[in-house]
Amino acid sequence: MENLGPRTTKLVISHKLIHQIPYSSQMEIISIWVVVFVTTLSLLNIISCEDEVKRTLIQFLSQVSGHNDGQYNSTLVWKQDSDPCKDLWQGVYCDPHNMSIKRLLLDSFNFSGTLDVAMLCNLQPLAASLTFLSLDGNKIRGVIASEIGKCTQLTRLHLSGNQLAGELPSSLAMLDNLKRLDISNNHFSGALPNLSRISGLNMFLAQNNHLRGTIPAFNLSNFDQFNVSFNNFSGHIPILHGYFSADSFLGNPDLCGDPLTKNCTSNDSMPLSEAHASEESKGPPREQILMYLGYAALGVIIVLLVVLKLCRRKKGENKIEAMDTGVSANDGGVEKLSNNVSSEYKAEVSRSEFSVTSESGMVSPSLIVFSRPAATELRLEDLLRAPAELIGRGKNGSLYKVMLDNGIMVVVKRIKDWTIPSHDFKQRMRILSEAKHPHVLSPLAFYCSKQEKLLVYDYQQNGSLLKLLHGTPKTLDWTSRLGIAATIAEALAFMHQELGHHGIVHGNLKSSNILLNKNMEPCISEYGVMRMDDQRASPFASPMDTGALDIFKGDVYGFGVILLELLTGKLVKGNGIDLTDWVQSVVREEWTGEVFDKFLISECASEERMVNLLQVAIRCVNGSPEARPSMNQVALMINTIKEDEEKSLIYEV
Repeated sequence: MENLGPRTTKLVISHKLIHQIPYSSQMEIISIWVVVFVTTLSLLNIISCEDEVKRTLIQFLSQVSGHNDGQYNSTLVWKQDSDPCKDLWQGVYCDPHNMSIKRLLLDSFNFSGTLDVAMLCNLQPLAASLTFLSLDGNKIRGVIASEIGKCTQLTRLHLSGNQLAGELPSSLAMLDNLKRLDISNNHFSGALPNLSRISGLNMFLAQNNHLRGTIPAFNLSNFDQFNVSFNNFSGHIPILHGYFSADSFLGNPDLCGDPLTKNCTSNDSMPLSEAHASEESKGPPREQILMYLGYAALGVIIVLLVVLKLCRRKKGENKIEAMDTGVSANDGGVEKLSNNVSSEYKAEVSRSEFSVTSESGMVSPSLIVFSRPAATELRLEDLLRAPAELIGRGKNGSLYKVMLDNGIMVVVKRIKDWTIPSHDFKQRMRILSEAKHPHVLSPLAFYCSKQEKLLVYDYQQNGSLLKLLHGTPKTLDWTSRLGIAATIAEALAFMHQELGHHGIVHGNLKSSNILLNKNMEPCISEYGVMRMDDQRASPFASPMDTGALDIFKGDVYGFGVILLELLTGKLVKGNGIDLTDWVQSVVREEWTGEVFDKFLISECASEERMVNLLQVAIRCVNGSPEARPSMNQVALMINTIKEDEEKSLIYEV
């Protein structure tokens, strides 16, 4: 040892000391150092990614604003030395759990730069987290780059009211999660990519552009908003099934088919696939033509025999039905139950006519019209001449959709066998017309005779909450459902307060009586037209709702059932199961999470706020009317939940 130098001696001693440590302890020390090393690298990588995200966002903002010097808008403060999520950059909304950026909402900042979505979508951390990009109401130029397809988590892309141009990239169709796309009021040109492959798309607005070609074969029953007006589209309009009017397609000279007045008569006006099929079908051999004609003739004979038999049977049924309902058997009034919703929802009915007679047997001119702009020219004779489509029949009457000669669409509620004196009925109608609320449909006019009454309402083309909630596919998210609940509660509370001293309640509150106006806002229909005996016998009222003081609590019960529909997504009566009983039994077994609609769970709705709303619903459907809250109390509770939801939106999608 003495022959070794001092440094060598220290190394040898250190080496000997290491070897004196047990092997297992050596492995633990090495493992700890490896973990420290990997963690350090990960932290450095995260810091590097965060810096890159901040730089990218600041650069993106500078570009769309049109000011590369950073002086884009005094209200926006995006700085490299701050954090987008922790420091709450304006227009930036983050996930509170992992602090990833979820939404960029930069509407109406008067930006006049260029759009470069590639900058966002080429950066993996942003592309993997960004769900909502909105730049509506600016003056941004440029194109939508093909890299948009890399932002795979996008659910909403709003670019309306800018100066964007060029063709839409085919990669837009790769955004499988996209639900809402608004490119309206720009200068886009070229053909649309095949957006119909995006199964969840429920809003597409492209009006006021220069787009051309055919409209993709969208399933428009999935959409709540659709507009391609004032472009250069040509060919057939996709099958509408009555979901959208001509306003969604105007301003396309070469577009044809329902609901436009221009008919499609040649291959030039067909979609490409149909025209191609038509060309291929030309020129079959003569033998094939004769064979097909033979098959067709045989088929026609069989069909005629079947139709003849059905007509004989239906004629007898219609005579009986006409005696019961007042619909002429010769009119062929037919009802079909929807396969997707409860039996209360009527669809695909044929045209019929209703007639109104006074006590003397002559048509009475006494249609009482309220002083409202939509009803100034409404006359009874016009109502009687117009064809009426039977759209529903309930215990207290039938419902008709009527197209007047001037193009106005109205709905007529026909009530039979209500023995209320004419004077009292007229007084009730005047009281209802004076209790105005924007979310309660009041009658435009009414007719009253001894045997029957008619009520005329504005037609609401977007259908009922029943159809929206129980149709397929489901598109009504948690925020929308909570908003609908709050709106209905406030409207019903208002009517109870206004009409409390008159004792006029709704009496038949259910999801089929909640209609959606042109802005997709809920409105209560048929308020106050339920007879008192029917109110107490309604399947939507508790059996204990029998006293005069309890009739308002009957409305509370009906509203509670609507809340359960909104929360569960289930029908009130489905497969022989009563929704109220089922929910209460599940809650008693402490399986509350099983109650909620799986669609809401998949949308990551707040379970805490869903539970809070469920508690409100259970209080509303309490078997004892005295234990139920008033509608004022219900509205207050729901608005509190809604306020909590709105406060959380800064962090949630």
